[in-house]
Amino acid sequence: MDEAAVPLFQQVADLIADAIVDGSLPEGERAPSTNELATFHHINPATARKGLALLVEQGVLSKRRGVGMFVESGAKDIIVTMRTNSFAHNYVVPLIDEAAKLGINRDDLNTLIRQVAESRGLYE
Repeated sequence: MDEAAVPLFQQVADLIADAIVDGSLPEGERAPSTNELATFHHINPATARKGLALLVEQGVLSKRRGVGMFVESGAKDIIVTMRTNSFAHNYVVPLIDEAAKLGINRDDLNTLIRQVAESRGLYE
């Protein structure tokens, strides 16, 4: 956890969401507990709890009294939908703004995007 601009509780939520999206924390499985997260990441348990609570509010995790938090059915779809909806605002707008500042025209920007995508194994 190192992104200083992002609150720690959001980083906790993002790490768990990432694990759900990449399949390492499948639907129906128990999520790490507050204490497990706090110990592993060397953070305050209240911070870990706030990150888990955010995922509960989003319908990604559910609490089972006395047992823990579990990944809800459809959690991956919820996360992908939320991230897709925020993608343009968080990534495309800043990209376009920076390209405009640098004087990169649309064709050159498209070429750069294609080159980077191909170097990552996409769109071949």
